[in-house]
Amino acid sequence: MTTHYQHLFLDGSSVNLPVGKVVCIGRNYAEHAKELNNPIPSKPLLFIKPNTALADLRNPLEIPSYSKICHHELEFALLIGKPLKKANVSDVAAAIIGYALALDLTLRDLQDELKVKGHPWEMAKAFDNACPISPFIPVEQIQDPQNVDIRLTVNGQLRQEGNTRQMITKINELLAYISTYFTLLPGDVVLTGTPAGVGELKSGDQLLLELENDYSFVTTVA
Repeated sequence: MTTHYQHLFLDGSSVNLPVGKVVCIGRNYAEHAKELNNPIPSKPLLFIKPNTALADLRNPLEIPSYSKICHHELEFALLIGKPLKKANVSDVAAAIIGYALALDLTLRDLQDELKVKGHPWEMAKAFDNACPISPFIPVEQIQDPQNVDIRLTVNGQLRQEGNTRQMITKINELLAYISTYFTLLPGDVVLTGTPAGVGELKSGDQLLLELENDYSFVTTVA
């Protein structure tokens, strides 16, 4: 893992930022909560992945050998370029400098085991390379981030499809809420939740991630 993002924008531009934390939101799409028989939270459900979880999506995905069930969770991601601390909803949009597609890889068997014991989920969610992420798209290239289609196809079969307007907590409200508890710093990444359709990944799987019909990224499972 490098200490800076370098040349990770699709337009060829570069950005020098510390590699920050990844702040994630669970159950931000109602249908995803239902498919796992989880209640829909009344407030955003937050958890954090360390910067060691970040990986280049274009490289083969690595599934830890100590898990037998690794699920994909497709996410619309935000790159933070300005500090946000106890921010107002009206102020947060200016802090976003890029968008991306990411996978919140989840070791579902280990997560279920931890849940039963009442333990934290970090071992199932925050392991090395648990957040493969695409190159970033400059903000000016996405007209309305709260109305974009995202899709994940595995081995030619559509697995996940959603639109960011389906989020329970919208992007600006989410960033303001996060900044109440965690200061967001330049280089931090925010994952905004996953639509329904999460499923298991196997070695050799071929993945296609799409944002609208304009951006697509291909990867494989090692």
